[in-house]
Amino acid sequence: MKFLKIQILIFLMICLAPAMIFAEPAMTGMQILKKIDFLLEQIGDLSVKVNITQNKVNQGIKNFEALYFRRDVTDEFLIIITVPESDKGNGYLRVGENFWMYRQNTRTFQHINRDESIMGTDAKGGDFEKKKIAELYTIEIGKNGKELLREEKLGQKDTYRLQVIQKVKDVTYPKQTFWVEKEICLPLKVMSFSVSGTLMQTVYYPKYTQIEGKYLAIQMIFIDEFEKGNKSIVDLSGISLKKLDPKIFTKAYLENLSK
Repeated sequence: MKFLKIQILIFLMICLAPAMIFAEPAMTGMQILKKIDFLLEQIGDLSVKVNITQNKVNQGIKNFEALYFRRDVTDEFLIIITVPESDKGNGYLRVGENFWMYRQNTRTFQHINRDESIMGTDAKGGDFEKKKIAELYTIEIGKNGKELLREEKLGQKDTYRLQVIQKVKDVTYPKQTFWVEKEICLPLKVMSFSVSGTLMQTVYYPKYTQIEGKYLAIQMIFIDEFEKGNKSIVDLSGISLKKLDPKIFTKAYLENLSK
C-alpha cells in the first residue's frame, strides 16, 4: 500500500509539473503597470539633492550636482544645476506637457522633449517626471494572442517580466521590457528599445526608499547600450516632503535662481 501511494504521488508530480512551470502570472500586465504607478506617485511635494556620476568613453568620470523639485499633483518638476561651475545655473522645467531647458549664459529657454538628455548624461527628462507608465504604454501581445508577460528570476529575486509598447507619441522609448519585483511590484530593471527593436538603454533600480506608503528610487544606473561603455549613476539624498511654493515651477523662479 505504501509503495502504491508513492507511485501515485510521483504520477501527480509529473502531471502537475508542467502546469507549475507554465502557470499564468497572478496579475495581468496592466494591473502590474497600474500598481507601479500607484507606488511611485508621490501624494505631496518632493525636493531632493541629485548627484550624477557620469562615465563616458575617452572622457573619464564627471560629477554633477543639482537640486530637484517635484509636484505630482500638477505634474511639474524643476532641476537647477549647482555643480560643476561651468554648468551652474542651467536648469530644466516641466509644467504639464511643456518641458524647457534653460541656459544661464544666454538667459534663454528652449522647448524640448522628454527624451532630452539631462546635463549631457545618460539620464533623460522622462526619468525625472511623474511616473504614469499605464498612460504611456500598453502591454505587447504575442503571436499566440496573449500578453508578453511571464514570471522570471532576476538574480535571486522573483520578478514579472513584461514587454510594453507606446500608446502615445511623446515617450522616451517606444518599446520597453520591465523586470518587476513580485513581492512589492517595483521595477528593478528596464531595457529600452527603438522602433526598429535596437536596444538603446538599460536602467537598474537597486535602491528604493519608502515615503508615507509610496516609494522613490534613490539610486538609478543608466547604461548606454548604443554607445558602449557610457554609464551614469544617479543618487538622491536630502529628501524633503515640505510643501513647495507654486512659484518654484515657473520660468521666473528658475531665472532668479540662476543669477
